[in-house]
Amino acid sequence: MKLRQPTDFLVLEALEDKGRNVATNLAAHTGKSRKNINTRLPVLEDYGLVRKIGPAERSGLYEITSLGKAALVYREQYDEVDDFDSLIEGPSAGGTGQSGDAQASFVRGEDESDDDED
Repeated sequence: MKLRQPTDFLVLEALEDKGRNVATNLAAHTGKSRKNINTRLPVLEDYGLVRKIGPAERSGLYEITSLGKAALVYREQYDEVDDFDSLIEGPSAGGTGQSGDAQASFVRGEDESDDDED
């Protein structure tokens, strides 16, 4: 996974904060050009960080995925690790580590514990 910084993280952030959106709005939220956003969205979709949704195939409406949310959680470690994909995919990708995996699993929607702490 080769992310372009800060653009890709800004797109993910905007989708998480504002919800599903189109390139024109994402460009306004990120301060990047619409052309740049239109170039990056399919790449982020290929990585599984966003998905195209909507009634029409060419609608251009995107939303962040659970993997995209995990990428935001671990964004500070992007430059520090050799395999960012494995970091954000967690143990389900074949790793056996436990330390930060619970947080990534939760972000990906895999934590189904019944803790009701408010």
